[in-house]
This record gives sequence, structure tokens and C-alpha cells, in this order.
Amino acid sequence: MAKQDISSQMLKGILQGCLLIMLNEAPMYGYSISQKLAEFGFADVPKGTIYPLLMNMEKKKLVEGRMQDSKEGPKRKYYYLTAAGIQEMKNFMTQWRQLADGVNQLIAERRIDDDY
Repeated sequence: MAKQDISSQMLKGILQGCLLIMLNEAPMYGYSISQKLAEFGFADVPKGTIYPLLMNMEKKKLVEGRMQDSKEGPKRKYYYLTAAGIQEMKNFMTQWRQLADGVNQLIAERRIDDDY
């Protein structure tokens, strides 16, 4: 993550979109999601944030959890993207691009002082 903390509410919305994108590539279980997020700079996200988010996404029918055998030990719950999850991922990506473009343009047009 960046040197400063990101607001938890903002982070939750962004994380949901990130999880949808990752699960679109392949089903994953909680710990593997945490590891993958760390690869993209989200190392400081506590697992206590990821699991409730996955449960919420499951309630919204964006993902489906399925218990599967694991080579490394007990069964694990893998999360699969649903059709609603795919649509939500597309919506997130569209909204993110629009938001990022606007914020990047705003930042590019301003001088940032170290005094802020």
C-alpha cells in the first residue's frame, strides 16, 4: 500500500472490485486471495477484511463458495464468480476508469506542495 493509510470504506469498495477481477481469472480461496492482493500492493489488508467481504459478496450472489479438497491439508472454500459477479466486475471496471481518469486529470493540473 502507499505510505499513508487508505480510508477503510474506500478500500472496501475497491477491494470488492479487485476480488471480482481476480476471481474472473480463476477460482481462489481466502488465503490465496490475500497472497495475490499482496502482489499488487495490498499487503497491509487484514484477513479480517477479506473474509467478511467474501461473505457479503456471497450473500449478494456475486460469488459462490464451494468446498474442495486440497493437496496441502483440509478442504478449502474456493470462490467462483457468478453471472451477477461478472456484470458487477464490468460495472466496477467502467466506473473505475472514469473515476481514475477524472482524478488523474485533476491531479495533473495541480501543483502539490510538500506542506499539505
